Amino acid sequence: MATFWKYLGSPRNLMVFDAAAKHRSFTKAAEALNMHQPAVSSAIKNLEEALGVILFVRGHRSVELTTAGNRLYTDVSKALGDVEESVMAVRQMGQDDHVTLNSSTAFSHYWMMPRVVKLHEKHPDIDLRLQNSDREPNLDMENISLGIRLGDGKWPDCHSAKLADEVIMPVANPRVFTAAKNLKSIPNLMNERLIHLEEPIRERPTWSHWFAHHGIKDRVFVSGMRLNDYALVLQAAISGEGFAFGWEHIVRDMVRSGTLLAKHEWGWRTGNGIFLVWSKNKPLVKQAVQVRDWIISVSDYPDAPHFT
Repeated sequence: MATFWKYLGSPRNLMVFDAAAKHRSFTKAAEALNMHQPAVSSAIKNLEEALGVILFVRGHRSVELTTAGNRLYTDVSKALGDVEESVMAVRQMGQDDHVTLNSSTAFSHYWMMPRVVKLHEKHPDIDLRLQNSDREPNLDMENISLGIRLGDGKWPDCHSAKLADEVIMPVANPRVFTAAKNLKSIPNLMNERLIHLEEPIRERPTWSHWFAHHGIKDRVFVSGMRLNDYALVLQAAISGEGFAFGWEHIVRDMVRSGTLLAKHEWGWRTGNGIFLVWSKNKPLVKQAVQVRDWIISVSDYPDAPHFT
């Protein structure tokens, strides 16, 4: 990095170069940067001396990039554009004019997206940002309005409202169900192709846990498709790759539509729940309150809290 700055002299020189190359004029670059024209000329000269090449062919009313100048401008314009985009995105994170909902990809895709039209019908002015991650971020540090978490509802830094009990049951494409040899008893499911979720960060139950709950213990499953994202697991199940874990709150709409079939009677109530969470350390803005209350209202959970 020290060598890098040795060749540039100052990061401002790159911005001046970018503006001069874009406008093909030192004068117009000075106007765009709110600088004096001699300062632009000096910055370009310093950059050329540091690099040991001529970047512009000077004309009476305009300038043209040399081969070296074109090479530098191609990368500099892209890099500065990326930096500007990142700066604006980070700045936006600190504003209160939007609502960010953090959740898994599966929750966003299969729970929120089918319902988000109704949210905008009720609150057309809300700017909702769906943020997906494979971890549970700190809401305060990352300026996240609301989050979806699986657990017991007790997080020291968050308020929580239960949206659903955690219920897990086998689901599959109707074709797979029809082809299954014998699903009258749970042990027979072990003869079918199973789709495994192997999340890299968050702890989630596995088929071994599910079978153990039903009294079938110490079984190791070595075959079957293994995926690290639940949205992919469900897509594989829809495509007919085998039986998948069906978190009831996620697959409910697909089961109702017949896209997937489920063995409801084999459902495992783990004792955990799916919760909407928000920070205890700062109050929610009006729009976030509206989104929170709307999500709770459409969750259909009978014991969900109501806020006034």
